[in-house]
This record gives sequence, C-alpha cells and structure tokens, in this order.
Amino acid sequence: MIRVLLVDDHSLVRAGLRRVMEEAPDIRVVAEACDGREAINAFTEASPDVVVMDISMPEMDGMEAAKRLLSLHPDARILILTKYREEHYAVRTMRAGCLGYLTKGSSTKELHNAIRAVAQGRRFLSEEGKDVVNLQLLSARPGVAPLESLSDREFQVFCLLARGQALKEVAVTLGLSRKTVETYRARVLQKLCLRNNVDICHFAFEHGLVDSRTVA
Repeated sequence: MIRVLLVDDHSLVRAGLRRVMEEAPDIRVVAEACDGREAINAFTEASPDVVVMDISMPEMDGMEAAKRLLSLHPDARILILTKYREEHYAVRTMRAGCLGYLTKGSSTKELHNAIRAVAQGRRFLSEEGKDVVNLQLLSARPGVAPLESLSDREFQVFCLLARGQALKEVAVTLGLSRKTVETYRARVLQKLCLRNNVDICHFAFEHGLVDSRTVA
C-alpha cells in the first residue's frame, strides 16, 4: 500500500483528489495539509511514502515547502500536482529535488502511475513537455538564462503578472502583502532588464510561458 500525504489549499480539491487517488487499490491518502508549513508537520507525523503537493498555496508555497521538507527529510519523495503547465516550473521543482511533476489536467491513470513511480524513487513527468524538461535538466547550461536568475518566489510573481494579474491579485494568490509583491516585481524588472508589466507579458510570451491570448 502506498501511503500519500496530500497537500492543497482547497478543501474541495483535496476531497476530489483523494477520491480519485483511492480508486487505485494500492494507494491510500493517510494525511492532508492545506499549506507548506502544515505539510512539513504532517510529514513528520504520518511518514508517508509519497507527498502529492500543489505549488500555489498561502503561507508557504509548494516550491519552498519541498525544499524545506527535503532538507529535513532527504529521502522524502515528492510529486508536484499543479495547474501550471509551463516547463520552467517543472524544471525548477525537479532541480529542487522533487521526483515528479504532473498537471491537474492529467488523467486518473497517469496520476496513479505517477504516484507509483515516485513511490519507487523514479522520476515521473507528464508526457506533455517531457522532452523539453529532460533536455533542460540534462543540459550543462540552463535553458533560459535570464529566468534562471530569478528566485522561486520572483519567478512565481513574474508568471502571475505575465498572466495579467494586478499586484493586489498576486498578493492574494501568494498570501503576501502588496508591498512585498511590489518588491519582488521590482527585482524581476531589474534582473530581466524590463520596464513595466507590458514588458513582462511580452517577455513571457517570447519564452513560451503564456500564449498569445494573454498578451495585450
């Protein structure tokens, strides 16, 4: 039996994912958490075989939680399950030490297979974008140098701004203050040599992070 810790900040999403996961006879959700901090405590108490975790959560997001969890428990096996389809997110989470990356649009069968693979200590990536991610992971040089200069939090702020979110919306999404988001935005603009949010949108489009419908 594969014991799973499920981490997502939406209770309805957790309920749905739990039901889907437990359709497999060899998978059971033994603990749940609504953010990264809770996940770290839940891991210590439940000792799961696999952590299935979202990226975008308040208090502590999935990327930061994964790093802290792996620093405390190097043998932790983490599968990121998120709405984000961009390969850059997958590359960052894999480099942080996660074993799997799957989007929430994946099939039930693929989710079950991902959990089984990660439980066995094997890497698992969605078929979509797998070649791109593997190429960047194996490359001696990062695939997109300017984006690699961004911290994980800066990268999250960058992606949300690129999708057209206002500063206030980004703050709510990430559970941060508006002033903190403004600071991250300023760092993003400086590191990428951009001037404003319009430049951010166009930069994101040029690097395949958003589609043409997002860019004004």
